[in-house]
Amino acid sequence: MDSDESRSVDLHPHKPKDDSSISSNTWRAGSIKEVEVIELGSKARYGSRKGGSTSSMSMSMSMSMSRRDIRDEDARLVYINHPLKSNESFEFSGNSVITNKYSVLTFLPRNLFEQFHRVAYVYFLIIAILNQLPQLAVFGRFASILPLSLVLLVTAVKDGYEDWRRHRSDRIENNRLSSVLVNSTFELKKWKDIQVGEIIKLSADETIPCDIVLLSTSDPTGVAYIQTINLDGESNLKTRYAKQETLGMQEIESISGTIKCEKPNRNIYGFLGTMDVNQKQVSLGPSNIVLRGCVLKNTSWAIGVVVYTGMETKVMLNNSGAQSKRSHLEARMNKEIIFLSLFLVGLCSIVSLLAGIWLRRHRDELDIMPFYRRKDYSGEDVDNYKYYGWGFEILFTFLMSVIVFQIMIPIALYISMELVRLGQAYFMIRDDNMYHESTESRLQCRALNVNEDLGQIKYVFSDKTGTLTENKMEFQYASISGVNYNGEKTEFYGEQGGYYAKVGGLILRPKMKVQVDMELVRLLRTGDDPTISKKIYDFFLALASCNTIVPILVDTSNSGEKLIDYQGESPDEQALVYAAAAYGFMLIERTSGHIVIDILGDRQRFNVLGMHEFDSDRKRMSVILGCPDSMVKVFVKGADTTMFNVIDKSRNTEVVTATEGHLHAFSSVGLRTLVIGMRDLTPHEFEQWRASYEAATNALMGRARLLRKVAINLETDLRILGASGIEDKLQQGVPEAIESLRMANIKVWVLTGDKQETAISIGYSSKLLTSNMTQIIINNNSTESCRRSLEDALILSRKALTSGENARLLALIIDGTSLVYILDSELEKQLFELASKCAVVLCCRVAPLQKAGIVMLIKNRTNDLTLAIGDGANDVSMIQKADVGIGISGQEGRQAVMASDFAMAQFRFLVPLLLVHGHWNYQRMGYMILYNFYRNAVFVLVLFWYALYTAFTLSTAINEWNSVLYSVIYTSVPTIVVGILDIDLSRTTLLKYPQLYGSGQKEESYNGKLFWLTIADTLWQSIVAFFVPLIAYWKTDIDGSSIGDLWTLAVVFLVNLHLAMDVNTWTWIIHASIWGSIVATIICVIIIDVIPILPGYWAIFHLAGDGLFWVCLIVIIIASLIPRFVSKTLVQHYRPSDIQIAVEAEKFENLIESRNAEIEMIQSQR
Repeated sequence: MDSDESRSVDLHPHKPKDDSSISSNTWRAGSIKEVEVIELGSKARYGSRKGGSTSSMSMSMSMSMSRRDIRDEDARLVYINHPLKSNESFEFSGNSVITNKYSVLTFLPRNLFEQFHRVAYVYFLIIAILNQLPQLAVFGRFASILPLSLVLLVTAVKDGYEDWRRHRSDRIENNRLSSVLVNSTFELKKWKDIQVGEIIKLSADETIPCDIVLLSTSDPTGVAYIQTINLDGESNLKTRYAKQETLGMQEIESISGTIKCEKPNRNIYGFLGTMDVNQKQVSLGPSNIVLRGCVLKNTSWAIGVVVYTGMETKVMLNNSGAQSKRSHLEARMNKEIIFLSLFLVGLCSIVSLLAGIWLRRHRDELDIMPFYRRKDYSGEDVDNYKYYGWGFEILFTFLMSVIVFQIMIPIALYISMELVRLGQAYFMIRDDNMYHESTESRLQCRALNVNEDLGQIKYVFSDKTGTLTENKMEFQYASISGVNYNGEKTEFYGEQGGYYAKVGGLILRPKMKVQVDMELVRLLRTGDDPTISKKIYDFFLALASCNTIVPILVDTSNSGEKLIDYQGESPDEQALVYAAAAYGFMLIERTSGHIVIDILGDRQRFNVLGMHEFDSDRKRMSVILGCPDSMVKVFVKGADTTMFNVIDKSRNTEVVTATEGHLHAFSSVGLRTLVIGMRDLTPHEFEQWRASYEAATNALMGRARLLRKVAINLETDLRILGASGIEDKLQQGVPEAIESLRMANIKVWVLTGDKQETAISIGYSSKLLTSNMTQIIINNNSTESCRRSLEDALILSRKALTSGENARLLALIIDGTSLVYILDSELEKQLFELASKCAVVLCCRVAPLQKAGIVMLIKNRTNDLTLAIGDGANDVSMIQKADVGIGISGQEGRQAVMASDFAMAQFRFLVPLLLVHGHWNYQRMGYMILYNFYRNAVFVLVLFWYALYTAFTLSTAINEWNSVLYSVIYTSVPTIVVGILDIDLSRTTLLKYPQLYGSGQKEESYNGKLFWLTIADTLWQSIVAFFVPLIAYWKTDIDGSSIGDLWTLAVVFLVNLHLAMDVNTWTWIIHASIWGSIVATIICVIIIDVIPILPGYWAIFHLAGDGLFWVCLIVIIIASLIPRFVSKTLVQHYRPSDIQIAVEAEKFENLIESRNAEIEMIQSQR
């Protein structure tokens, strides 16, 4: 990096780089396995010191599993082809799948039990029960239970519909058919009737109904290709194998034996067992089991024995949703509800105590007082009439007050929030600005309870590969025998359309084109220098053979031409094989025993004598090939940190040195790197390896450890062939998105498993890092060195922040090895202090649990909201720990999507999601909560004031049905509609000025100050609404029902006009909801007053005929809203917020545009 452009402070001792750090090229298969083993194991620290990485820890876990034999009490015994014997001896699960929650009998009790987990529901249930007691009856018994019943009914209907859909899905799944061996013939059988021990035959493209151990396949070598998209979301093909002992059986129908395997567990990437068949005991591993939900591909048929069924299959054991999250706003709302509860208790206490005082003062008059007659003189004996003594009267008055004032706790708020979130989710999903055309995918809202958190995010934690980049690897550079081939590129290899092979009259072309280096092509074609040509030949042979890629033929419009689609578990492998094909080394066939490669027009068959796949400890893979010239060669590829340890550097020091330089150059421009090496095996060495490999494969104990030891012994004294540089291009719009997030005061941290140089290069290209930043680099491998580095960095950061105009932004770059010693230690506090002073944090070579540890570092020490975004299984823990988790539906499967709250196709969609929808959601929800508190409290306070003027008897002038319908019909619809549709600022303004997002971070729409101001405003409005009619009709003969109707209409008019004052964007739906609610209230009051059996018959008609009624309504509305109107005007004029300024600017801009349009129209008319 040019020193003039940026400064970098490297805070690590000059020691050789620790090889235990995490590989920069995290192979997808390996990384997924790591995540699952870690999550299923015992509690693991975020910074494990075993080997310096969590990857090594996962390996040790799987080793510990394979070291032990399966004890009888921990084992499952399966009798092959004897389902009755298997299921008589043990209680195995049937193959029926049950994902539903309820049955016809359990629906009502279980659903009610779940709903009453909400404390507010319990509160309203108690209120309804109290109202049923004769001593406490205030409302009609039916009216008192109606609101809670409606809420419970709506929720129950929703839950019932969702469970009915699950029932239907289960029924369809359980009644599917598969071919099962019955009485020596294969017959169709329903999935739900399949039992452990039965033998199943599967055909191509058929879904596996349960977990089976393969016995035989249509491939002579016993290989079966499966697709696990239903299991982990990955569409690439994977290989599974039948054991040779069962593969060679002529009559599979007569097979018998036993399988001893581990009990059902959730580890979808692990399996341990042994099989006794034909007096032989053979070991079984993950490559021998096919799981329920997988699909058989490119294999005509496969036969297997059932070992796990139904709810005991691995996929069903993993069938649990993402952890429940609660929004920050809802958590804050619950605190305010506690305050309202205390306020309610205070009101009830005031009424009850004053009632007690009143009773004491009038104790001598109670016997004859008409409206509070204590004695009943109707019979011969004089009895107390509804009077239970002074103490009980105070208690009953308190409980009756709770019943009357019950809506102070807004039960409708919970339903309103759910409906508003549903509406917000609909508009987020339908937003075309977050629609990805190439994949035809829209935003997915997988969790509705964190919508408003999108407007308050302060930290974004992002994966790099597949999140910031496309995860579509493209081969760019090759370093072969110390020569860097990075010259002129072309897409053509002589012939138009790239290299192709002719096989049986067909033309085969690679599905993906790769640009080739002209000099390399010339050297391969001419062969001017046999020595150089041989090295190039070995390099590309290694790329074409050292992998697990499966070539699939794809039809084209030309019947004489087919495309080869290379399917594999790793995008890196696919890129290397496509590159080899582009240079003339085209892989055209693979079985478990051999591969066929078209090499510059010459088809050659190589016997695959053995393969050691990538693991997280070795960080490399190797293949042993039997070549056409009878030579046996070992090709190895892997991360540079481990490859240079097994390369014989004494053979050609210059080549090794040159390759290291090329690797650094590749990393510096953001390329992912691999090192390739090889060695020749003598017949004696090969026989030694084969004996060791067979012994390790058949070992019943310590199998993983022995196989790894065999691989390590093989992968030594290698001759370096070269290195590759693969580009993972940035997604469209990533630099602009990061710049917008930064302007919105959102800190973006990138957590990646790549090399430091690669991560830094991507940081510059994505505008995460800029030339005016001072880089603080921490690479250490001990606790003490980490402590010193952090102390030095903190001193540097303080100086940088206090240097005035010359202050430079700081960027912290730290690797996973350093985090091993920092996370979960006393150094965490220093790391947090340093990171909080930095504009950018870039974590390189981090393991999955370290990503989660970084997220928790912020969550545990701040109240700021966090968002994690990633695309792979190694991002799942990070996504689940963050307040909001977002999965990228990209090239790496759907594990991240399935664990997320939201899913999208591209990182750039994060900008409209947060800056637009996040802002809208937060602003709407914050206002809606405050408004619900207000509209309920103003009604309760009117009732409270009335109680003070009616001898604290809790008799209410407002009809009980009006009280019930107030929250259900009169005022509920407008707040829901406004919560979904109201827009304070346009999308254009919010995207143009990302700084406006700060209003959510500063909690401007919902905070303690606004809550208490709302309560104060509510208190004033309730005083006006109550006392204006009281004064106006003082000493008149108006009855209670009439003035009750006046209070009802006044409060409904008031709260709806209050809402109308705060609407930012009027639409016809908002107009209809607000004015329609007022009309609906008038109609309901009229209907209630024309029912003869209800109190207040014809009251509204008598009342409305008096002009004083209309004067009261107008005075109440004006007097109530004037203080709010004045205060809003003064604040917007003298102390406006950024949002208010932007609103005015937007209106002014629209006004200018409309005037300009009018001028243009006038001029055109002239």
